[in-house]
Amino acid sequence: MTAVDLRPTTSADSEYCFQLHKAAMGAYITAIWGWDEQIQRDYHARAFTPDRWQIITDDSTDAGMLHVEHRPTEIYLARIELHPDHQGRGIDSQLIRSLLHQARRQGRDLTLDVLVVNQRAQALYRRLGLHEETRHGDNDIKIRMSTKPAQPGPIHRS
Repeated sequence: MTAVDLRPTTSADSEYCFQLHKAAMGAYITAIWGWDEQIQRDYHARAFTPDRWQIITDDSTDAGMLHVEHRPTEIYLARIELHPDHQGRGIDSQLIRSLLHQARRQGRDLTLDVLVVNQRAQALYRRLGLHEETRHGDNDIKIRMSTKPAQPGPIHRS
């Protein structure tokens, strides 16, 4: 296992975070909306919040970014993105397990949203114990996943 750490994000990290987003999420965004460079840059300019984001480092090398919101009843994993060069090494699993442990200790749930086309991330989240709560967004493009106990589905009688 490599030495994974988090460091504060600064305004100087803006372009790195944009390029990371393009590398990590570009194919998924393209599959749903198509990739428009200017639209994505404008979105990034609005969303980039260095005081709330953290840079994930792998053996002191920038490897990704993390945005976690601590809400009254849940820890919301707003964003976790790893550069493809750092995927498949267990970095995201390690960070999410840490959030799961923190949520359990605090008596809260861990919740996140994942794009429906991102099967790889969904599989990871399921392996770590999260389950689908609902689908939402235009054409149900997002899946809300959580550690909340699964609600029983409707009873079907014949």
